[in-house]
Amino acid sequence: MTFQSYKEEKLKKFNQSLHYQLPLIVSFIIMIVLFLIPTGYEGALIYQGTDRCSARVLSVNNDNILDTGLVRSGEQTCIVKLLGGRFKGQEVQGYNLLNGSLENDKIFAIGDKVLVVISYQDNNVLSVNLIDHYRINKEAFLAFAFAVFLILVAGKTGLRAIISFIITILLIWKVLVPAYLNGYNPIYFGLLITITLTIIIISMVYGFNYKTLSAVLGASLGILVTCFLGAFFTDSFKIHGAIMPNSESLLYSGFQHLNLTKIFMASIFIGSSGAVMDLAVDITSAVNEVIEKKPSMKWREACRSGMNVGKAAMGTMTTTLLLAYSGGYIALLMVFMAQGTPISNIINYKYVSAEIIDTIVGSFGLVTVAPFTALTSGVLLTLPNKNNKLHHTDNSNSENEYFF
Repeated sequence: MTFQSYKEEKLKKFNQSLHYQLPLIVSFIIMIVLFLIPTGYEGALIYQGTDRCSARVLSVNNDNILDTGLVRSGEQTCIVKLLGGRFKGQEVQGYNLLNGSLENDKIFAIGDKVLVVISYQDNNVLSVNLIDHYRINKEAFLAFAFAVFLILVAGKTGLRAIISFIITILLIWKVLVPAYLNGYNPIYFGLLITITLTIIIISMVYGFNYKTLSAVLGASLGILVTCFLGAFFTDSFKIHGAIMPNSESLLYSGFQHLNLTKIFMASIFIGSSGAVMDLAVDITSAVNEVIEKKPSMKWREACRSGMNVGKAAMGTMTTTLLLAYSGGYIALLMVFMAQGTPISNIINYKYVSAEIIDTIVGSFGLVTVAPFTALTSGVLLTLPNKNNKLHHTDNSNSENEYFF
């Protein structure tokens, strides 16, 4: 090997490494910035003058609980020992108000670890509200165990997946939700955040190259189709955004300006975007593999190969959305069956119609992302071969796969 060829090989490897590692560096910067920026809603008045910590239940008093079969109402009082905060170590009396709802109520027993909110003035505890069983430590352990398992199985790719996961959470919590509360257009802003996440997540898989551009374009086109169809059929079905759980309470909490229907429309393409990205990456990877094995392949042939992969994936991916959405409504379906509700009534209820829109419109996006990604990957991934022929070089496809 001559010095010149050695130098070119080194430069090629550096170029490949740079394009693959750059998204990781950019993602780290984005993650740090998102950690640091405030949401603007941290200083809620109802939590001022309070302290939150964990506590251990030492004794319980259920004398003021009215038990009527399944429903319990009244008040449970507990003596708890505070395990943190400014009053750590103190034993105080806490109150657990029951509203007769199995969904929201909780009953504490001796030895339970609970989350409490302490109202105080100066150094005096005014009242202690028992919020719920303390689960933060177990949730943290579960998340840590999953991260370790993912890294053990997938190595560096697993680490990149974790970073993508964290950025997704932060972008939703620190950017999307505050923007919605501040009155930004839910559809436009939802599209901006979803496509931004698409770019970040897919670039973490491929690096900055034609594969990323192909998959991002295919996924974005599928998301846009889902957006347009979701908006059209939500309006056509006359679905109000208050169908979303807990959304109506926002209107009574000082946020009357919110357009819940547009937020619901945005939730349709946001909810299906993960599956859309998955399918776009699968098709792009398959087309890239075929082109690497046959560099002389024309773009039309590459597109056909992508469509064949897409057809195989469509059968399971559309069912994935159905199972994902219906899984949370098993109890509701059981109620309908137990009451003997006619099918015509069931499918006409607005909350069932809302789920039908979610599932079918999301599936439309999945079906359309296949031809879109097959086209973009077929055209873009064969570009390096065309460039090689134009310049009469013998470089491989991998040497020319970067667009900057």
